[in-house]
Parts: sequence; C-alpha cells; structure tokens
Amino acid sequence: MAFLFSLIRLLCDVLVIAILLRTILSWISPGSTNVLAVILYRVTEPILAPLRRIIPRVGRFDFTPLVAIILIQAIPYLFYYLLP
Repeated sequence: MAFLFSLIRLLCDVLVIAILLRTILSWISPGSTNVLAVILYRVTEPILAPLRRIIPRVGRFDFTPLVAIILIQAIPYLFYYLLP
C-alpha cells in the first residue's frame, strides 16, 4: 500500500511541475514548434481543459492552473485517508 501511495504522490508531483512549467512558458510564449511546449501542452491540457469550462477567466488572468494544482495536491491525501 505504501508503494501505491508513493506512486500516486510522485505522479501528482510530476503533474504539478508540468503545469507550473506550462504556466511559465506561456509568459514567454516559445511558439507551437517548441518541443517542450508541445509535450507540456499534451500532458496538461486533459487536466486543464475541463476546468476551463467551469472556471471563467478574470480579465487577462486564467486561474485554471492554480485550481488544478490545488486539486492535484489534494489527491494523495484523499487516497491516504480513504484507503485503509
């Protein structure tokens, strides 16, 4: 059970880092031909797209990555407390 919890925690941490990198890359706008930007987009878009339908933009600010990070950080704790 400890291995499963560690694996879930690791996957969640990797997703958080990917979302943070995508957010930082969006500020410098490397373009759609950048390999790192394409990989980050493919990894994070399935998580961010459903949230964008629920959370509206506030002016020029998109709070979807922040909400996604909070939700992803809660996942390991839910597994830890809900699974015996």
